[in-house]
Amino acid sequence: MYFFLTLMFLSIDIWSSYNMADIDNLPRVVKRRVNALKNLQVKCAQIEAKFYEEVHDLERKYAVLYQPLFDKRFEIINAIYEPTEEECEWKPDEEDEISEELKEKAKIEDEKKDEEKEDPKGIPEFWLTVFKNVDLLSDMVQEHDEPILKHLKDIKVKFSDAGQPMSFVLEFHFEPNEYFTNEVLTKTYRMRSEPDDSDPFSFDGPEIMGCTGCQIDWKKGKNVTLKTIKKKQKHKGRGTVRTVTKTVSNDSFFNFFAPPEVPESGDLDDDAEAILAADFEIGHFLRERIIPRSVLYFTGEAIEDDDDDYDEEGEEADEEGEEEGDEENDPDYDPKGLPSASLERMNLHHLTSLFQVFCYCLFCLFLFLQPKIKMSNTILVF
Repeated sequence: MYFFLTLMFLSIDIWSSYNMADIDNLPRVVKRRVNALKNLQVKCAQIEAKFYEEVHDLERKYAVLYQPLFDKRFEIINAIYEPTEEECEWKPDEEDEISEELKEKAKIEDEKKDEEKEDPKGIPEFWLTVFKNVDLLSDMVQEHDEPILKHLKDIKVKFSDAGQPMSFVLEFHFEPNEYFTNEVLTKTYRMRSEPDDSDPFSFDGPEIMGCTGCQIDWKKGKNVTLKTIKKKQKHKGRGTVRTVTKTVSNDSFFNFFAPPEVPESGDLDDDAEAILAADFEIGHFLRERIIPRSVLYFTGEAIEDDDDDYDEEGEEADEEGEEEGDEENDPDYDPKGLPSASLERMNLHHLTSLFQVFCYCLFCLFLFLQPKIKMSNTILVF
């Protein structure tokens, strides 16, 4: 029995190690040529790095062109500028039109507001609404953060100058408030866009290498990143009890501005590494998605688009799987048209599967005959 089990496990390993064996068994002269191709690949990575540097320069150039539009967005949100009737006119596409039910609901809401004689300025709580609509950001925002984020007026991104190390800065602009004295909170992200000498083939474009926050000048008793807890301590000898007050960290969006420091060695514990990984993702998302398309995250349209993108990718994967299955059932499908290497792998895979079935059948036969073998006092040796 153990003999058959061993054969089954060995057969499973055959297929997984086949591709590696192909490379290892190449003639020496062919391996030399493969090494030459690897050197070419390193040069490709170096050219790709230059490409991304120029992309960064283009981003900086076009940021100047976008800024007047973002400035007007800022003015509308903060009631500095009232858009004209022409600027407010919006004609959605047929598939984007609001249903009659939603139109009626909107009409009722408007009537209620008219009755209450409300006169909101600009677009209240614009950025807070954006944050709450996006899962990646809403997870960071605590209830005690919301009154502060209502004072957030704008978020900007600034790119490093030409000739400077690649980086970008996120600027969070606040109106005067009762929580801190800063008008602007910043988060700087340092990037690298060059292949690592020790692992050049891992290069896949610019990557964030580190980030730096800023000091928040909290007003007395308003620091939401800290909380005070009370603990009771009992004296071992006298048995008396005293209450000790201790200040500990508190969950808050504003911890975003105090990321873990990366030591020179680059070694981080698991918790710090996880925090930084999430931080880098958030910084990139703010720069690439939230700042340029904030109104669509305010309305929720961008979130629907993001969900659609994921659905389409899943559908495409399903279709590819169906197509692969259909090929084998297609009467016009000709496996002879496949490259010889693919045929060899296919044949080996089939042989391996047949061998596994054969071993399994023998194993079942042994289990079936085992009682009879014992009864006849026959010894079966493998």
